[in-house]
Amino acid sequence: MTRECALLLPRVCAALAASQHHGFDDTYLEKLLDWFYLLTESDPGVELLQDNPCLTEFITSVLALPEPNPNILSFTLQLAGILASSENRFQYLQQEQLLVRLFGRDGPLNSALWRDASVRSGWVNGVHNMMRHQAALHLLYSAGGMDVIFALQGDPSLFVASAASQLLVDMLTLSVETEATKPLSAKDCDWPACAQMIIKHIEDSLQSSSAAQIEQSLKLLTSLFGSCRATWTEALWLGVAKQVESFLTEETVQVQCVLAKLLLEMAWSPVFYNTEGSFWMLVTSALAHLTPVQAGPLAVGLLKLCKCPQDVRIQALTVLLQPMDCILRATSQPLEYAGLLDESVSDPVTVEGLLSSKSSCVSLLNQTLAHLEELLCRSRFPVDLPSTPLLRSLVTILQFCNGLLSPASPLGSTISRILINSFRVQKSALAVLAALSNRKVCDTLLGSLFDVLLAYLESPNTSPTVLKKTFQATSKWLVRMQELSCSNNQWQKTEKILEDVFLVLQKRMCSPCWEIRDSSLEFLTDLIKCLREQDEFRQSLLSSEVPKLTENLLEDPESYVRASAVTAVGHLAFITCFASESPAIGDQYNKENILAKLQEILSTDSEGFPRRAVMSIFTEWLRQGCTGQLEETGQFVSRVIQTAEHDLDWEVRFGCLELVQAFCNQIFCQHVPPKCPPVSSAVTSSIHENKSLQILCQAKLFSFLFRSLCDCDKILGQRACDILLGLSSYFYPLGTPRNLDKPVDLPAEHSIALLQRTLRQGSLAQNFPTDGVNGVDFEDPESMMLALGTIDLIELHDELNKSSDHVEKSPQSLLEDILATVGTIEENEADCY
Repeated sequence: MTRECALLLPRVCAALAASQHHGFDDTYLEKLLDWFYLLTESDPGVELLQDNPCLTEFITSVLALPEPNPNILSFTLQLAGILASSENRFQYLQQEQLLVRLFGRDGPLNSALWRDASVRSGWVNGVHNMMRHQAALHLLYSAGGMDVIFALQGDPSLFVASAASQLLVDMLTLSVETEATKPLSAKDCDWPACAQMIIKHIEDSLQSSSAAQIEQSLKLLTSLFGSCRATWTEALWLGVAKQVESFLTEETVQVQCVLAKLLLEMAWSPVFYNTEGSFWMLVTSALAHLTPVQAGPLAVGLLKLCKCPQDVRIQALTVLLQPMDCILRATSQPLEYAGLLDESVSDPVTVEGLLSSKSSCVSLLNQTLAHLEELLCRSRFPVDLPSTPLLRSLVTILQFCNGLLSPASPLGSTISRILINSFRVQKSALAVLAALSNRKVCDTLLGSLFDVLLAYLESPNTSPTVLKKTFQATSKWLVRMQELSCSNNQWQKTEKILEDVFLVLQKRMCSPCWEIRDSSLEFLTDLIKCLREQDEFRQSLLSSEVPKLTENLLEDPESYVRASAVTAVGHLAFITCFASESPAIGDQYNKENILAKLQEILSTDSEGFPRRAVMSIFTEWLRQGCTGQLEETGQFVSRVIQTAEHDLDWEVRFGCLELVQAFCNQIFCQHVPPKCPPVSSAVTSSIHENKSLQILCQAKLFSFLFRSLCDCDKILGQRACDILLGLSSYFYPLGTPRNLDKPVDLPAEHSIALLQRTLRQGSLAQNFPTDGVNGVDFEDPESMMLALGTIDLIELHDELNKSSDHVEKSPQSLLEDILATVGTIEENEADCY
């Protein structure tokens, strides 16, 4: 502990004791507990208590009060637990009888204050804090604390109940790992006394008639098997396995849901996934007996487990696909298509019953679709998905939701009535449809697929959220369709679909709803990114009204739409302006006109989103080499910097830094790094001849970078410093002498020294040295070469990357903040954190 903190501790304890009368800010109490935790972790010795008697005096003073403040009592319980986390400090507190008085029968748990949840929480957390050694276990075991913890598992406060359950898990683990005389196995279970008591409590709770107690013990086992991978957990499991298995036939929904979570945690533990037969038999039994809603999370968890047996994995996939299979089989009567599955895991009547009920149909389908999307988005999938029938099932669901299908079967008619206009199912189905686009499916289904997608795009009943999902799915499948057209020469079919899509897009871009206009522009941008190299796409796009409408939306009243229009126009320019053979579509699409419009938005738009979008597009153009030769690009960058460096939006300024980085990268690629000798008058002429440095100076790049080092938004300073370090390494390769320790003689060196002092002030700098006798000429190559070789950018980098937490969260600062707050809480409740 630092000397300053040691001096402050007595005042803190006195302030805490005095705060009994008017309360104390909970935030400071929590921060102080965090500080004590860190302190005791770094200093486990008993000297902390011996050298600071104010700590035990504070605890004693709280215990002496007839009715202490509940928050302060809770704090005291937790503090005592933290102090008792090392065995020698535990013994010291025991000699003072403090721990027994806090955590024993005669402590807070038998007082009226126990009714306050904060006191019960403090008691549990205090016990948890000191549960690091056998002595703490023995205290709880002998003082009757175990029964208290068992009771707190069912506490009305969920925070207390959860903390009590986790405490039992940690106590059981500590007991076995520190008190067992020999390794425990399934055949030899000589449990230590404390572990025996907890295990008996688990067994008794599982055999009780109370669903709440059963649920508590199942949650405790779930937490244990999820956090502890020791072999002794198998011995514990064998003692309760038959009782747990019996719950599969129970009708208590909540117990079965917890059971599914328990089995999944066990499946991920190497103790159980390597076992022969018995555990996996229980898992397959659970997949068969639990309802599809209960079994779904278990099934998807098993499918993500690499070491799951193949037969269990197939069964888990079957559980997930059953609702989709039922949808497909309900489509027509007699059956037109084969279903997804050859056989079901559970009774198909159960799934049909859930899909026939308005209360369960939507929730079951949403859960199923969410699980399927999660699995389809995984790069590796251990079992084959029947992609074609799954696609057909998804199309059927979307047809049901939009009223596009009138099934002949009674079940299909019922499901159709339930799903009509269900936007939740529509969103989920479209998300799975998009994820399925990278799987192999039957080509003949693509016509039906695009019919449904176009129907959604055209329908006035499609909500903006669903329309956005439809656009995303359509984009994915258009890319897939283009790939298929290249391989099987189905150009005409692709062209017809593209024409239909652009006709719909034209209408949507004129929608009175700004969300729809925005989604339409995002969709167009996605298509251009993926398909701009395809002739059929370019021809269909340019023969439509979409480019003109896109440009019109640059003046949309909604800033989000203007930003999306900027992005779309910027990517459209890759086709209209920057292509090797740009189409003849009118002067309004030439490079100068587009550039002028975007620069006008950057300098005049009142909202930040469009200006940020312009910066992103300009940077993308530069990275793609669309801004001309290096000199021309330098002029472009200079104009952008002069506009963006004064922007009040820090993200625009940050975007300008990204543009500068792209420009520097372009220079690095086109010029070999110069071999610079030490800067002197003898090499001044060679500096002026350095083409790349001259271009950087002419672009007014250095002024922007050095000013950004002092920006009040630290992230800009950090980025600017990274760029300057890159430039310094470029102009001063490794091993080249620098000027960091050179005496200051020349006027230019005086100005650079002044610049360095200014940079050290950071955002507090008042006057930047650009004018007057000592001003820095940021457009002078010699001065900038001197700056890059003289200014200690590494030191600046370290300062900029140093978090402000090193001041605000230091122990001394924290204690001073607490002292400053005491006595003024009612007047000033602001939390400095």
